[in-house]
Amino acid sequence: MRPSTLFTRVARGKWLHAAALLLAGCASEPPKSLVTPFPSAKPQPQPQTTTPPAAQQPMRGVWLATVSRLDWPPVNSVNVSSATQRIQMQQQALTAKLDRLKSLGINTVFFQVKPDGTALWRSNILPWSDMLTGKIGDDPGYDPLAFMLEEAHKRGMKVHAWFNPYRVAVNTRPSTLTELNRTLSLHPASVYVLHRDWIRTAGDRLVLDPGIPDARDWITSIVAEVVRRYPVDGVQFDDYFYAETADSPLNDSQTYRTWGQGFASKADWRRHNTQLLIEQVSRTIKQINPQVAFGVSPAGVWRNLSHDAAGSDTRGAAAYDEAFADTRRWVQQGLLDYIAPQLYWPFARQAARYDVLAHWWAQVVKPTHARLYIGVALYKVGEPSRTEPDWTVEDGVPELQKQIDLNEATPGIDGTILFRENYLNQPQTQPAVRYLQRRWGS
Repeated sequence: MRPSTLFTRVARGKWLHAAALLLAGCASEPPKSLVTPFPSAKPQPQPQTTTPPAAQQPMRGVWLATVSRLDWPPVNSVNVSSATQRIQMQQQALTAKLDRLKSLGINTVFFQVKPDGTALWRSNILPWSDMLTGKIGDDPGYDPLAFMLEEAHKRGMKVHAWFNPYRVAVNTRPSTLTELNRTLSLHPASVYVLHRDWIRTAGDRLVLDPGIPDARDWITSIVAEVVRRYPVDGVQFDDYFYAETADSPLNDSQTYRTWGQGFASKADWRRHNTQLLIEQVSRTIKQINPQVAFGVSPAGVWRNLSHDAAGSDTRGAAAYDEAFADTRRWVQQGLLDYIAPQLYWPFARQAARYDVLAHWWAQVVKPTHARLYIGVALYKVGEPSRTEPDWTVEDGVPELQKQIDLNEATPGIDGTILFRENYLNQPQTQPAVRYLQRRWGS
């Protein structure tokens, strides 16, 4: 799911995944090197599973986004007057997608259950998502997460509940604020009205302030609710931790004054906050159900070699410095069952070569129990690009083939995840889809 700033690109009027990084040279003075040492504490033991890791089927996954109804539910379903018809349209659309995915050999769906401050399950903490009905808090008449789990499991497919942890709303328009304020009379109401002191603006969106301990506890409670109540196979956070932009930074100065004592810099304090969230979510999931996998899908570059001796030979915006997410450390400490870096560039993109990053991540996971799944840019396949022309050479099929070949041949890489589902249905990707059908499909 997933980013100088991590950001979401817009293409053809649609939001793209947060890891479509702005690649740039490192002309500015690099920050002080802070190579992450291996922890002195023993890593958490890997939970025992009934299937030995070596015998597990390679991950062949896809992200299915619900934010802005990018992949599901159908946009026109919320405009019908009949609730029965709406439910039927949404459920039929989802089962049709699952049938198509299964025919392509996809075995895991990363289903976005928390696109913002709303839920696609029957929650006691979050109001119902307006993605389902057009209005925040309106009961859709069924439980989408329960329906997804039942239908996917029936087809032998796994489901990971995909959360955007900190986002409250995708914009700050007056109409959005009015809709959020309207939830005050609902049970549950939006966090926007219940905990206004947690809310900030960043990246032109409403977000929770990651530096507030109660806000992190609240996020953890949301994950716990899903893991306790639903037979999910995994939980995934995307790369939105500190997701500010130069034009819309997160104003957490007061939070830093309150909670940042003892840190050498605000950057170190921010990374500490993200670390605490990952630690407590990981611990909570394992306490509830050790069989549920916990993973993160970060921006593809942890740090650049020019900034850190442990970094990759790349020149991309780095999660460590931009999102204040020390993703490499989480793997080293055994906090994650898997990591799914978004490597959304071709082999020929010198600033962030696909093969360079894939091999770098394989070395990171090598001494740990974490599994490595690589996020692949299906959304770029067949799209003209001046900086990345490989995506249109022979309709992008050779580039996609090279990336999957590398994933399936490299020890330590356990699978591939495509971003994102609806691009399987676009005209420009159909040669690539036919290739996937031949390679993976039944």
